[in-house]
Amino acid sequence: MTRSSAPGKVYLFGEHAVVYGEPAVPCAIERRAEVEVERREDDKLRVHSEDLTLDGFTVEYGGQSDERPDVDVSESLIAAATGYVDGAIDQVREVTGEESVGFDVTIESEIPLGGGLGSSAAVTVAAIDAATRELGVTLETDELAERAFRTEYEVQEGQASRADTFCVATGGAVRVEGDDCRSIEAPDLPLVIGFDGGAGETGSLVAGVGALRERYDFAADTVEAIGDIVRTGESVLETGDLAELGQLMNVNHGLLSALGVSSRSLDAMVWAARDAGAYGAKLTGAGGGGCIVALDPTEATETALKFTPGCEEAFRAELAEEGVKRLE
Repeated sequence: MTRSSAPGKVYLFGEHAVVYGEPAVPCAIERRAEVEVERREDDKLRVHSEDLTLDGFTVEYGGQSDERPDVDVSESLIAAATGYVDGAIDQVREVTGEESVGFDVTIESEIPLGGGLGSSAAVTVAAIDAATRELGVTLETDELAERAFRTEYEVQEGQASRADTFCVATGGAVRVEGDDCRSIEAPDLPLVIGFDGGAGETGSLVAGVGALRERYDFAADTVEAIGDIVRTGESVLETGDLAELGQLMNVNHGLLSALGVSSRSLDAMVWAARDAGAYGAKLTGAGGGGCIVALDPTEATETALKFTPGCEEAFRAELAEEGVKRLE
């Protein structure tokens, strides 16, 4: 039996634009998904999940691409529970050469499912790491991130970027632009997260931005403008100027809203944070529901969010300097 964990992440800048080759700066945060893996004597997969946003369930199935678990829950929940695990195990089988191996997989996550904090990336990275080590293979961090990206790319039908999986595998703050992924220095950022209890449909939101970008030149210009914010934000990170970072986050949120990926609840939380005195606030992730991230070293934003209609949870998040952790 082996166990690995990987952190969640927030985007300071750049979500959606990163899909089109623009840079992005995500940061790993200390909310983790932990995956325990034990080899089976047959080729089946058994997935048990305990998640912040789920009551918990167990499914057992053959683990083949054309065979779905027979369980009385929604198709979307089945996809969330098994899609990334299936892809992760496919990567494990490929890298180890053991094509017919099966596993018992247990997932415990502090990261809201589909909330924009990288839950799928964290589960995928931790699952690949734990399962390969269960078979006696330890991957370097770069290969782990690459194989996790391949999983997300397939599950999300070609609409994933390397940003999430590289960030949660590596930890800290990273810069991603196309295939160029590297760690960058960042100050101790006073991150506050607000969560509306919901989740956006990543695929449809990404596709919606793509459709706008193809139809209107100004939408394509908006995507490029987000890339310009990232480039400016990189230099500001070096100075640690929280006020300017916050201003750039505010502009980034406005551009994402113009692209149609915000929501009433996300906007309400963003404005609550700004009204409370946060340096800046924006949605994080695909949007459509889920989480916002704000910069505020005081307790004011967290308190304000807790009293904001539509905000289910608010919490402070520390930067996770370490990415994947090998627990046993």
